[in-house]
Amino acid sequence: MTKTTELAELKAQNDDDISLSCTVIAQGNHPITPDMIDRDALFVLEKLQKAGFSGYLVGGGVRDLYLGKRPKDFDISTNARPGQIRKLFRNSRTIGRRFRLVQVFFKRNKTIEVSTLRSLSEHDLDGPEPVLAPNNTFGTLDEDAQRRDLTINSLFYEIENHSILDYVGGVEDLEKGLVRMVGDPEKRFTRDPVRMMRAIRHAARNNFEVENTTWQAICENREKLTLCPPSRLRDEIFKDLYNTKAKPWFKLAVKAEIFQVLFQEYKDILEKPFNERNNCCQQLEATTANIDRMNSTAIQSGVSRQPDFFLLALMMIPWAEIRFSLLSTQRKGREAFQLGKEIRAAIDEGLGLNLNLRKSLRQEITTLLINLPLFIMHSGNTDWPKWLKKKSYFEKCLLFYNCYQEILDPSSVEKVVEQKSPYPAPQTKPETKPARKRKTSGRGKGAAFSDRQGGVFGFKKE
Repeated sequence: MTKTTELAELKAQNDDDISLSCTVIAQGNHPITPDMIDRDALFVLEKLQKAGFSGYLVGGGVRDLYLGKRPKDFDISTNARPGQIRKLFRNSRTIGRRFRLVQVFFKRNKTIEVSTLRSLSEHDLDGPEPVLAPNNTFGTLDEDAQRRDLTINSLFYEIENHSILDYVGGVEDLEKGLVRMVGDPEKRFTRDPVRMMRAIRHAARNNFEVENTTWQAICENREKLTLCPPSRLRDEIFKDLYNTKAKPWFKLAVKAEIFQVLFQEYKDILEKPFNERNNCCQQLEATTANIDRMNSTAIQSGVSRQPDFFLLALMMIPWAEIRFSLLSTQRKGREAFQLGKEIRAAIDEGLGLNLNLRKSLRQEITTLLINLPLFIMHSGNTDWPKWLKKKSYFEKCLLFYNCYQEILDPSSVEKVVEQKSPYPAPQTKPETKPARKRKTSGRGKGAAFSDRQGGVFGFKKE
């Protein structure tokens, strides 16, 4: 199909949905068809339309469908207010503090998020204010498009005419394979430095290039990431590590030197030798390739992926070797114990603080790292020593050792695939509207049992 665009000037109308000119890509001139859209999302769009409101598929959903991918989420924007949306969909709830949006619930724990179009004042690009306004400001389509981060995420698909509405040149950037910030990148990154991470992420995931002005702004403003809350940076990093594009993300993040800002332990050591074959950067590239393979296998097999601290520990092996000679120097007894204390202290002062990791996660990372030499030492035996098998950390550290061996030699992949993960699968709760608490009258109507601990008043039964 030839992907051509049709330029149309749309004037302001009474419904205030469109207030500036935009490019309209008519049906047949773009690859998206209604049958590609999730049926529950279509149900929401059609119900909004029947009620007299406008409804649009927005953001990453339009981007992925245009590129022939299956979107992870189908988000919707509308000119209906949150209260009006709630009246239309009884199976919904309102969330958010600054800007309220509505979650509509369906079977199989599926959630469709519906938001009211926002005003450009939400992201007053030319104003002097350093932070966003505290109030909810509803707006028009063009304002909502311009407040979004990237042009390729600022497209609207409307079901009445099955057209794509483009206010920011997003379709052209999709065709050219470019990641470009909406508006002035310098101002947008100053307002929210995490946008730099998102630009790198989408370039890596889609094999796109970052547009020159946007790239230059990233390189000049990368240190501003240190001004962001550590927990927010941590969550963004895990989005990249758990995606199956961690390797291209790493290469691009290193090139922009964002990686060195996020993982400050690697700031001056990426070119130092890790072993006789690879330097530190090459070893990390092999590590991210291994993480991609593990995540892909887990998705294909329908099993849970490794926990976040496990992936971080893999990423910290080159650092531990270069700084502490973790793998190249054998230590026993007191020396090994002292090494563990030094690594834990370094993690507390660096990674743990910079990413706001809980103490338990810091200890898990330390345990995996300091026991890796022990498994390497006994790997030549026909079987693992009995005393080692009795250790509480044996299964976890064995999996970690096998992953490390696979990084060194990808042909050992079956070791990791066949070993059952020692970590329990995370229990996910369905995102449904919280049930109202039942009122109880009288006293002594029954004991308060704790489902989690299996006892009375939270105490374990004997």
